[in-house]
Amino acid sequence: MVSKRHRFALGLLGLALLLPSAWAEVMHRERSLYQTILVVKQGRTLCLQFSLRRAQRNQSCLDERRPERMVLAYTRMMMAALLLGPQPQRILVVGLGGGTLPMALTGIYPDARLDAVEIDPAVVRVAKRHFGFAESERLKVHVKDARVFTRRAVAAGRSYDLILLDAFGADYIPEHLMTREYLADVRALLSADGALAANTFAVSQLYDHESATYFDVFGPFLNLKLPSSGNRVILATKAQLPSLMALNARAAALDKSLAPYGIDIRSYPRRLKSEIDWPRDTRVLTDQYAPANLLQGR
Repeated sequence: MVSKRHRFALGLLGLALLLPSAWAEVMHRERSLYQTILVVKQGRTLCLQFSLRRAQRNQSCLDERRPERMVLAYTRMMMAALLLGPQPQRILVVGLGGGTLPMALTGIYPDARLDAVEIDPAVVRVAKRHFGFAESERLKVHVKDARVFTRRAVAAGRSYDLILLDAFGADYIPEHLMTREYLADVRALLSADGALAANTFAVSQLYDHESATYFDVFGPFLNLKLPSSGNRVILATKAQLPSLMALNARAAALDKSLAPYGIDIRSYPRRLKSEIDWPRDTRVLTDQYAPANLLQGR
């Protein structure tokens, strides 16, 4: 049973994710094979939303006055992965949205090669038309299911120094992208000193199961949560997690390059927690034991 505290937190999370339609002008509406896609404008802020029944959840937002600034807190939080490893040369982003993360990373690391995976071709079109996203010789979009892309990349012997998992539908992360089998393939794609960031919710019926699954695949990991966000970002590596001293040194080195994006990277190291905050007997998510089964059983 969900506690009153959790119900309250979930309510706050819902409010944080919903943009009141009365305040916003709908610039684009499209029904794709997977979801209803909306682009709404509120003042000088443009947001991509995926519609779930009568609710719309923000996936990406663009400040037209400062296009480089990351508007949504979770996008800034995802960049904490840069604290865990050296300068990445090959980057994988799973889930495109409006293209905020790929565009920022190619700006910060202009010599890096980046693959973005997005299952919905309509999302790619909207990102290019409304959010300034553009492919290049070093930035490629693959319109595929991430599970298929990842398995084929492993078979081809590819590796990535940085992997960001940010695949969300209108409701939550697709269930086949949360299991031990999928995450094992993702881990296999990481270079020896590579880093991973996964965007999830800070309060969820799946919180314990997600945590147990990441721990099962990656071992100890770091959680990043902020009071201003309903998201949590899971940070993991193949190698040993860096010390607080190393995290602070890396934050100082990154501070200048990340400042234009509105990222207060120096504040992140002290917020990173490695404590096990879930029951140790929590069941791991697998292809046979999936999130949909959990939600239907509660």
